[in-house]
Amino acid sequence: MPDTPRQSELHLVQLLPNLMTISAMCSGLTGIRFAVLDQFTAAVGMILLAAVLDGLDGRVARLLRSESEIGAELDSLVDFVNFGVAPGLVIYLWGLHGVQSGGWIATLVYATCCLLRLARFNIGNRMLMDKSADTTGEKPTGTFTGVPSPAGAMLAMLPIYVSFMLPSAPHIPAPLLAIWMVLVGGLMISRIPTPSFKSVTVYAENVRFVIVGFVVLVAALLTFPWETMVVIDLGYIAIVLKSVWLFRKSRKGLREL
Repeated sequence: MPDTPRQSELHLVQLLPNLMTISAMCSGLTGIRFAVLDQFTAAVGMILLAAVLDGLDGRVARLLRSESEIGAELDSLVDFVNFGVAPGLVIYLWGLHGVQSGGWIATLVYATCCLLRLARFNIGNRMLMDKSADTTGEKPTGTFTGVPSPAGAMLAMLPIYVSFMLPSAPHIPAPLLAIWMVLVGGLMISRIPTPSFKSVTVYAENVRFVIVGFVVLVAALLTFPWETMVVIDLGYIAIVLKSVWLFRKSRKGLREL
């Protein structure tokens, strides 16, 4: 009798990264459900939870040495759901459905930009992997090209954070909200170099300060979630504006050579 091919075995813990990715998708889709039910605080919370899970699944996969091609594909597809489709629909149901076609066009533009951003990222990753096999390949620069999709989703929802933070303030006009969504979409597909925090390093003696800072951030998010998200978004916008200035300055310098 021919030998039966031996089936490969995996420890259940090695499935954890993919389970986290699927959980992130469930969180993003649940956010859409809450938005349909006019429970926008819960809807935004679900998208933020999806962002947290998205930030953890890759790191857990590397820690457990359980990275796989299917995991990478799942991560990209889920990112489009969580940071393209879910925020777009939540924002539309929250403040754009009143302007009908114009609001829906802005939603479609935002989602399309997110899709293009993820496609470009995937292509860049494959090219980087091909170069890594060659000892003469360039090393990654520690920057992204354009605003990453998770950061884009957090920026797109900035008007909602402000509204939750200031409930008595006038509602943000729908045309301005639509313009903001299109602007964020444009930042995602732009060629502006934005920092990759994955490449940030700290000295060993400063780790304790990083841990304390992380605890302060978590405490602030739990105590003053919308105020903290507004501050985070404004800080990131400042970083992006600086990147734009440096990018334009470098291009101007190249033209003068």
